[in-house]
Amino acid sequence: MTAPTIQVNPERFLADLHALRAIGASGVGTGVVRPAYTPAEIEARDWFAARIGDAGLQPRFDPMGNLFGLAEGRSLLVGSHTDTQPEGGWLDGALGAVAGLEIARAAREAGGPAVSCVSFQDEEGRFGVTTGSAAWSGLLTQAEADALTDHAGITLGDARAAMGDRLGGPVDPARFTGFLEMHIEQGPVLDGAGQALGVVEAIVGIRDMAVTFHGQQNHAGTTPMHLRRDAFQALAAFNAALNERFANVVTPATVWTIGHVALHPDASSIVPGRARFSMQWRDRDPDRLKRMEAIIRETAAEIAETRGLNVEFGPMLGIEPVAMDEGLRAALRDAAEATAPGQWREMPSGALHDASNVGSLMPAAMLFVPSIGGISHAFEEDTAEDDIVTGLQALARAAAAAAP
Repeated sequence: MTAPTIQVNPERFLADLHALRAIGASGVGTGVVRPAYTPAEIEARDWFAARIGDAGLQPRFDPMGNLFGLAEGRSLLVGSHTDTQPEGGWLDGALGAVAGLEIARAAREAGGPAVSCVSFQDEEGRFGVTTGSAAWSGLLTQAEADALTDHAGITLGDARAAMGDRLGGPVDPARFTGFLEMHIEQGPVLDGAGQALGVVEAIVGIRDMAVTFHGQQNHAGTTPMHLRRDAFQALAAFNAALNERFANVVTPATVWTIGHVALHPDASSIVPGRARFSMQWRDRDPDRLKRMEAIIRETAAEIAETRGLNVEFGPMLGIEPVAMDEGLRAALRDAAEATAPGQWREMPSGALHDASNVGSLMPAAMLFVPSIGGISHAFEEDTAEDDIVTGLQALARAAAAAAP
């Protein structure tokens, strides 16, 4: 028996992907600047909504600004996101969102099966951790989401107001039978091995919180070193101590990052009185994530006490590790072997994705394509177009097998 297929149009798909890239183009290579709720991102959502309508699907924005392209009746949901990091690439999220559009469009043209598409809002975490799909999945209430702030102190509620009357009512998850997401790997494994596809086994868990050391702002020329309560020196000591204390807890796959630092008053001739920084860590083991949190809190408290400072911890954000649905994984494995025989592997995802949240509502699974040099979250991010098309074709095979 021949496996079902959806006859996608690679040329149309690539044309849409490049058209989306032009919205918020950075002017540097294929880089894109399209953070959540910014004018460029809203323009991208309007463009995507128009393409959904042209495909004969129903465009629907929910209260968060998540954009769905709805087929009639119950359907398989396929998609990702269209927002980017402050300095992002053209494929992170956009690849999966446009692939979802193309598969849903091709399925409708063929008279079935039923496939809907989606572009979730704020996957890149301007305001938290995959906030659009977290709110849709019920992991955040709308009030909780609206209270989140970005690094500039803008609340999500104020930011999403820029979407105006586009925002509509909730989209019922019960109308979908499952979720498929295609994404660039954002790592070096597939590219280094010369393989075309990766079927995701599980997505790591993530924890993210802000930590603030409160010291004493003072004159940089007249304050002796031994009398300083320097918040930045506390941060530096914390970072060094943390790496040592994690050594017997973490695995080679565990990662942690201090990615955003804000010093006050941020002046050359003033001893910093406050250092606020982001602390993020990821692992597949929830118990290890908890042990790392304890080490972070204990180390920061010890550093603060030793140096005569105070320490403050912000709210904890995060998502638990999520195993992908075995049935959808099987469909992706079969599709990968049919599309790129012997040139695929099963692998974990060290990056967070909307599938983590959606997996709490319905069966969910993911497919990776290579990232050249393993680079992502940078203007240099890229993937060969042949690999992009291979991913689309494999995802379409899996969607055809999984759709109702």
